[in-house]
Amino acid sequence: MNVLVIGNGGREHAVIQALKKSPKVDKIYAMKGNAGIGELAELVNVDYCDVKAVGDWVDAHSDVEFTVVTPDDPLALGLVDELESRGHKAFGPKKNAAIIESSKAFSKALMKKYGIPTAEYEIFENYEDAISYVETCNIPVVLKADGLALGKGVLICQTRDEAIAGVKEMMLDKKFGSAGNKIVVEEFLEGPEVSVLSFTDGETIVPMITSCDHKRALDNDMGLNTGGMGTFSPAPFYGEKSAKEVMEKIMLPTMKAMNAEDRTFKGVLYFGLMKTKNGMKVIEYNSRFGDPETQVVLPMLDTDLMEIFQAVVDGNLKDVDIKWKDGACVCLVLASGGYPESYQKGKEITIGELDSDVVLCHAGTSIKDGKLVTSGGRVLGVCARGRDIEDARKKVYSNAEKIRFDGMYYRKDIGIKYRDIIKE
Repeated sequence: MNVLVIGNGGREHAVIQALKKSPKVDKIYAMKGNAGIGELAELVNVDYCDVKAVGDWVDAHSDVEFTVVTPDDPLALGLVDELESRGHKAFGPKKNAAIIESSKAFSKALMKKYGIPTAEYEIFENYEDAISYVETCNIPVVLKADGLALGKGVLICQTRDEAIAGVKEMMLDKKFGSAGNKIVVEEFLEGPEVSVLSFTDGETIVPMITSCDHKRALDNDMGLNTGGMGTFSPAPFYGEKSAKEVMEKIMLPTMKAMNAEDRTFKGVLYFGLMKTKNGMKVIEYNSRFGDPETQVVLPMLDTDLMEIFQAVVDGNLKDVDIKWKDGACVCLVLASGGYPESYQKGKEITIGELDSDVVLCHAGTSIKDGKLVTSGGRVLGVCARGRDIEDARKKVYSNAEKIRFDGMYYRKDIGIKYRDIIKE
């Protein structure tokens, strides 16, 4: 069949690389894609946040039998609803289910109502009320913009002055735009973090292999929050005991809670978790594949991804035996100088001869005058599988040295985090 993939980042490149391996998939279209995706798929220049325009394009291309919607914005805008209303098959949650990511206030209230373990919190729409609260609450504290903010709408404030300044940045200065009109002020939790993506059709939920993200721009988790500077899989501290706890106390209750609220979730439900002294707790939900978690999770998948997508849409996930490869995978993000704040685009990228088992996931790349150039903050993900995390990270770093563009920077410590934690 012919498939349309919505999105233009490293996550979408990883999804398309996996779909290309499927005997079920013939041709892939990508909207809007990037330079790397363009080597595997036919690029479509349509604004994927214009849900009517996307629907019109799919209507006009009868050869497209299935659409995969991966970014958060079009999911929150109801692209899956639009496509299904026109009789097209689409993978991803409907708008009323995607709210589990698009509104932090909704997700916190859902967890509170259904007893799903998470940090204590307060919600504010009024600036003065928020300031009054952070002037007396426990410090450190976490501030979260209620709406979508490209994975950057979280501030961890170590001092009261930082918390007061953070509230002002979000609510008055609009650092994250309208996403900060409402904010969540959350208890600061301590412990190792893990991302557990899952496939669900609303009746069955199947966790994927675990991964660990590195959100801060600089080594040792210093610097500003980003969309993710690298990942590794699997998490060394997450074993059968944690998996059982998360399934019983978090995953199944979340799926059932969404059903009870008449918001059945079908697609990829992402659980951002922390292993605290009081057990596993939810830090955040996402309504789609994580980025760059997808770049280390999908290379470990040993089952046809298209088969899984179809089973989710058709409600037959229980009939699919999802398997994973042994070993580990690491992804290192190569970023533009200045990211996550201002940065220049259009820098020429040169890539030497990479090892055969190293894969590039293009994120912010395009072709200009026949040359590969930068077009985003996160430019490339260098990904490799290995016997273990240390083996994979050695491959990644040795190959990163073969890539150049003006201003390029990357963290030197991806894959080191948590390695001293005793394995469960």
